Amino acid sequence: MDSLIPFTTSGSLVDCVDRKMLVILRDGRKLQGVLRSYDQFANLVLEDTVERIYNGNAFAENWLGLFLIRGENVVLLGEIDLDREDEIPLKQVDYHVLDPYHKRDAEIKKQREDAKSKILYEQQGFCKEGGEGDGY
Repeated sequence: MDSLIPFTTSGSLVDCVDRKMLVILRDGRKLQGVLRSYDQFANLVLEDTVERIYNGNAFAENWLGLFLIRGENVVLLGEIDLDREDEIPLKQVDYHVLDPYHKRDAEIKKQREDAKSKILYEQQGFCKEGGEGDGY
């Protein structure tokens, strides 16, 4: 009977090992790589990892290699469909071309979030705790 209960812990990642995965982190970074290992805390080891950034209809990749991700920083983990991966209607450009635009967009988003937090604190009494990127 117990074998019919699905995994609800990090044990559910066993089918994801040796597959190409997308990981979105709390700070907004999007990493792609092959999941090689994990532990009971959902700490992940990715091989051949790239960070992907987007702007408009373009994307760029920065190769990072072997990457260890602390489980508490993972917001989303999903398998990449290798058959449909090349169907993305985006143009790949050099990372250094897209990086300034990506940083500008991130700064604009941070300013907007700071303004929102300030209004919530001053007008609604919400506390400022958790402002270190804990938006999830």
